[in-house]
Amino acid sequence: MHSPSAVRAGEEVPVDVLTEYLRGKIEGAENGIAIQQFLDGHSNLTYLLSCSDGRQYVLRRGPLGPVAPKAHDMAREYRVLETLHPHFPEAPRPYHLCEDSAVIGAIFFVMEYRPGLILRSEVPASCRATPDHARLISEAFVDCQVRLHSIDVTHGDFAGLGRPEGFLGRQVQGWRDRWDRARTDEIRDMDSIGDWLTRHLPHSPPPTLVHNDYKLDNVIFRSLKEVEAVLDWEMATVGDPLADVGLTLCYWAWADAAGAGRGPTPALTSRPGWYDREQFLERYWERSRRDVSGIVYYEVLGMFKLAVILQQIYYRFRRGQTRDERFREFDQQVAALARQAASLAERQA
Repeated sequence: MHSPSAVRAGEEVPVDVLTEYLRGKIEGAENGIAIQQFLDGHSNLTYLLSCSDGRQYVLRRGPLGPVAPKAHDMAREYRVLETLHPHFPEAPRPYHLCEDSAVIGAIFFVMEYRPGLILRSEVPASCRATPDHARLISEAFVDCQVRLHSIDVTHGDFAGLGRPEGFLGRQVQGWRDRWDRARTDEIRDMDSIGDWLTRHLPHSPPPTLVHNDYKLDNVIFRSLKEVEAVLDWEMATVGDPLADVGLTLCYWAWADAAGAGRGPTPALTSRPGWYDREQFLERYWERSRRDVSGIVYYEVLGMFKLAVILQQIYYRFRRGQTRDERFREFDQQVAALARQAASLAERQA
């Protein structure tokens, strides 16, 4: 579900300071603010701000401690939402950006709160009562990604969001660099995958908006057939849409089989009734008419990226920058994803 809880120890926000700062910047702040936290994320910290007059907002800030260069860029995410919201209503409306880290200890922004259902490990009984609920959710999820990839990025508003020329090559090299910076143990498969991705770089289709982390638990559903919102836009850019699809398939169809489904990846989509990999790709092709015959390369890239993301989180845990026990065995999930990606690359060779 999409429910906040009490703030986790060590991740508190100074309520009085924040309330005074937001007075006159967002409506309702002058009446007082109560803060709760959404605890399901794995990196950025996300809070629900409830004003005394009933208005609600979401505050997003980066994780505690040092982070990788250009990672968890809240100012960039705010500007992405500012650009995207008028063109893609599933992107929440941003209200205020604070680039003064002295206020709460980090750069943060405030955006609208979207109620609805986020699916992680289970589907609520009220949804399961509909016999074909898994199919309906699968279709709504794929169709939303197609809508995202159909936005006209030649519109001047999107000029500053990315450089599509050379996008894929920069992605591969950038994630290889992130891996090198976050290493804690030697995993040879990660190096061999990086080499394979560099050698087999394909020609990209025309560029689109790319979310770069489009997965089931980054989507809020209004109903079984309707997406209310898409979350976590910090890595969004303009580039190769198949890179988006490949990473989504990694979460949807591969990570659970690789043994990485114990972490941030829901196992829901591996259950009966949900779209399998082939159905997902067929629906995407039918709606977008975009050639997906070379998707395996992008799936390997997706697994590599997810492995690096998990490794970055594990690196922060090993260094004591987070005490969240969910991250203790992420190193095993990194190794499992690397093995799966290497196996898929070998079969493709």
